[in-house]
Amino acid sequence: MEQIFSLENAKKALKDNEMVLLYFSSEDCGICTSLLPKLDEMLENYPEINGYHISIDELQEASGEFSVFTVPTILLYIEGKEAVREARFISMDILEEKIYKYYNIFFK
Repeated sequence: MEQIFSLENAKKALKDNEMVLLYFSSEDCGICTSLLPKLDEMLENYPEINGYHISIDELQEASGEFSVFTVPTILLYIEGKEAVREARFISMDILEEKIYKYYNIFFK
């Protein structure tokens, strides 16, 4: 998962890609640290989804821009529009089920 360090790059990623997963985390969040490798592994099954990691410690203005008030937060954008939002207590099974449905609509 590629890390984003500016709002311009985040907006460009949403504009340039059909499906984008944004993962917001903080360095002092233990759950965030353990969730990142699971997301990377899951995204291997969805090659058309571009995954990006945004650390709110390094890019604080992203919190306001994307209305992220807790971490971890995962946002799935399809054609620039938010389709899925999961935050705080994230079930990987439920998240993948939601992603799978959208993915199959767009890429199957």
